Amino acid sequence: MSIETATAPPLRPLEQVVFQNSFVEEMKGEASMNKNPRQVPGYHYSRVDPTAVKDPHLLAWSADLANYLGLARPPERGAAVDMLAGNRVAETMKPFAARYGGHQFGNWAGQLGDGRAMSLGELTAIDGSVWEIQLKGAGPTPYSRRADGRAVLRSSLREFLCSEAMHYLGVPTTRALSLVGTGDEVVRDMFYNGNARPEPGAIVARVAPTFVRFGNFQILLATGETENLRALADYVIRHQFPELGEPSPEVYVRWFEEICRRTAVMIAHWQSVGFVHGVMNTDNMSILGLTIDYGPYGWLEPYDLGWTPNTTDFGGRRYAFGQQPNVALWNLMQLGQALSPLLPDIKLLNPALQVYADTLATTRHDMMLRKLGLTSLVPEDDKALFTALEQALAESEIDMTVFFRRLSHTGPALLLDQGNEDTKLRELLQTAAYSMAPDEEQDLLEWLHRYMQRLRQEKATPEAIRESMLRANPKYVLRNYLAQQAIEAAETGDLSLLNRLMEVLKTPFAEQPEHEDLAAKRPEWAREKPGSATLSCSS
Repeated sequence: MSIETATAPPLRPLEQVVFQNSFVEEMKGEASMNKNPRQVPGYHYSRVDPTAVKDPHLLAWSADLANYLGLARPPERGAAVDMLAGNRVAETMKPFAARYGGHQFGNWAGQLGDGRAMSLGELTAIDGSVWEIQLKGAGPTPYSRRADGRAVLRSSLREFLCSEAMHYLGVPTTRALSLVGTGDEVVRDMFYNGNARPEPGAIVARVAPTFVRFGNFQILLATGETENLRALADYVIRHQFPELGEPSPEVYVRWFEEICRRTAVMIAHWQSVGFVHGVMNTDNMSILGLTIDYGPYGWLEPYDLGWTPNTTDFGGRRYAFGQQPNVALWNLMQLGQALSPLLPDIKLLNPALQVYADTLATTRHDMMLRKLGLTSLVPEDDKALFTALEQALAESEIDMTVFFRRLSHTGPALLLDQGNEDTKLRELLQTAAYSMAPDEEQDLLEWLHRYMQRLRQEKATPEAIRESMLRANPKYVLRNYLAQQAIEAAETGDLSLLNRLMEVLKTPFAEQPEHEDLAAKRPEWAREKPGSATLSCSS
């Protein structure tokens, strides 16, 4: 027995965990337990119990996350799964729905809040860190407006899979512990076009240090609740940013700077792997700089700066891939405005916005260096090289993930054998292309020859360069059509593709040749298929 095995604490059944409830106990809450939709001025949250479902049964479980949280895998049915479905509330849980507002597609939407999410409480992981457990789809709350508070298997499976896939890619993200089928049907109109139909219901248990968003602060500014605003800021700083010191105007400024820095790092990761969030409303922005609320997201396949998977955004493409860095900055400006009552002068926050811009530029540059196997020898030349690549990719239908993965093999190989360089580079492009006109191919070939000249300046061995590039360029991402195939199978009771994707996406940078089909470009049939190419905000 290893030392690690000998000293690891035993895994606990969820039903035996003692939960903490810092948000409920320290923030101002409404305790009426009234679920009727309404405005809830003066409070940070509403106490509310989940609504029971017919037949809760476990569909998927994140074993690595569970082990970290010290939780034992439950059987398909039983006390733990009842908790993960909202059918059972432990004595130490104090479930609540948070109140927040937000800008949706650039327009102030007023009070929003946890309309179908309920936080059960917090538990302590094996390293002593504290994590909040939240059910998404657990029934109505005062913030549900005209909705039923439920979620369908389709959207729940996508959130479960993508939360975990992003984590293994190294992207800052909330996590997902479980996916539970409810045995109930939920009526949804997927594209809001009059074709509502019943779909199987499901609930995701998602996990984060906190689910506080930009919008939690915005609603308090909008309603003039300065003391509640200060209390929430102080709570977040003391629990999530204790290294900054006791809350004060100076600490609020440093805190906002740290939020800007973390948000920039998150956005740089999104751009590096081709993730498109799809609905970057301010209520979907984590105060911790984590990817949160996996709704109509998508993975860039052809490299298209104007692409969004969200049909609701087709008119303005506000949240398209190339717009994400600017939207995050705009959202941070709205958060800064919300925090202004805590400061003698809002201009004190302006330098933090520059921290965002600088961190984003530096992090994206460093990530692109790693993706291309380069070190910082000629920064200005490399900046021009990266800009030229983005332009060349955007002008052709090149699969982003396949292009960088194939380049990880081809570039270092050409350092060892320069023979037939042009032919080998053309083969790379043909492998990665969906379609490509001769002039587009020529532009990319010219860039690739320019890149090879730059790569030859590196001192590392070709093998070392190859290995570093493979660690930076995933082979496997949760392609839109793969998620849709897993959904369609799961709706018939077949969980094999869901389970297979979960395992493969745990090691997205490994070759895994037995799963080569999951690394393929999007097939032609998926180009326009709903769910594979386009989504909506419908759950």
